[in-house]
Amino acid sequence: MKHIKIATFGFVATLVGASLLLNTTVFAKSQETRSSRLAALAKYTRVVGTIEKYYVDDINISAIVNKSIDGLMSNLDAHSSFLDKKGFKSLKIQTDGEFGGLGITVGMRKGALTIISPIEGTPADKAGVKAGDIILKIDNLSTLNMTIDEAVSHMRGKPKTKIVLTIVRKGEAKPIKIHIIRDIIKIDSVYAKMIKKDNILYLRVTSFDKKVVRKAKEALLKHKNIKGIILDLRNNPGGLLNQAVGLVDLFVDNGIIVSQKGRDKAEDTKYDATPANTITKVPMSVLVNGGSASASEIVSGSLQDHKRAVIIGEKTFGKGSVQVILPINDTEALRLTIARYYLPSGRTIQAVGVIPDVEVAAGIVPHKVNEFLIKEKELKKHLKGELNKISKKKIKIEKVGKNIITQEDVLKDIQLKTAIDAIKILSIGNK
Repeated sequence: MKHIKIATFGFVATLVGASLLLNTTVFAKSQETRSSRLAALAKYTRVVGTIEKYYVDDINISAIVNKSIDGLMSNLDAHSSFLDKKGFKSLKIQTDGEFGGLGITVGMRKGALTIISPIEGTPADKAGVKAGDIILKIDNLSTLNMTIDEAVSHMRGKPKTKIVLTIVRKGEAKPIKIHIIRDIIKIDSVYAKMIKKDNILYLRVTSFDKKVVRKAKEALLKHKNIKGIILDLRNNPGGLLNQAVGLVDLFVDNGIIVSQKGRDKAEDTKYDATPANTITKVPMSVLVNGGSASASEIVSGSLQDHKRAVIIGEKTFGKGSVQVILPINDTEALRLTIARYYLPSGRTIQAVGVIPDVEVAAGIVPHKVNEFLIKEKELKKHLKGELNKISKKKIKIEKVGKNIITQEDVLKDIQLKTAIDAIKILSIGNK
């Protein structure tokens, strides 16, 4: 079977052809002497043999090796891990945009199993799970010392079965129990709507699966005569690197989009924008929050460095490392951190995140009317003629379709309202 390598910039992976010469390269570059390496490997062999011979329960050599690999990987960093048969299969399924489970993306933050973001419209999202929630228990299982892959395995199950997450939420005095019913997760990764009143295209990207660039391009070509674009990456946990690069390329016509650098210089790569792929240069706003991670940070940070868009919202998650999936046989693999990625300016967002140009917390738009203000029509002898004419005119009520964002929708989302205002200001500047 041909070896495969999977590059991951979030919690989803893409298959790429490659040969696994990594072990040879690492051995060659090692600064340790041959004798010390042999001594270390001999020690490991003795430990495995001792466990196999004396451990209280019967345990075979394969199980011992798997457990040791699992422990090694989880101790490297928060994103490296050992993928057994079930985990490897699960990882590949996610790239197709349909899988079973709750609809959340999780990661390790300060040693705690943390929800990076719920996927919009999924059971977890509908049940009230929020970005930043810390999972204490999955049903009756404590998440203490639980790996990400173990947590995902426990949370997945047959559709229509129940699960209870016990979570800690900022601002809540006690842990909260959230009851969720599992379902097949179908991700609509991109959808477009018009803010018709302002002639602005609203483009929502929920995750970076393999369909993002194609669907975004379709939406942009369909809506050509627009004043601006709002790209909503809030609660987008990341995904495929090539889709993040491709999305930026639709808006930027030259320069570096992102680069990656690692210990192995062979992994150093630059991704450049190409004029042929650029579709539009209309003013842009990008919405982000604490649930925007990885590929979302590449897109928002790159557009920010190119001064191509105004970034609005809250500081992003801060995942700036590159993982690859290295198969060790037909059914098992390692997820290994091999590099960090860098934005066009040379900065990294690892553990820092993308800081918005305009920081706005989530909430509704305040629009209370001052009851003590007196208007012209309330004066005793105000002119009535024009008012009467207006009141007698028939007001045309426009039908609101599912692909239209109404003024009522905007008033419920102050971050969206700020993005609209930013595009209006940029449009005036362009004129």
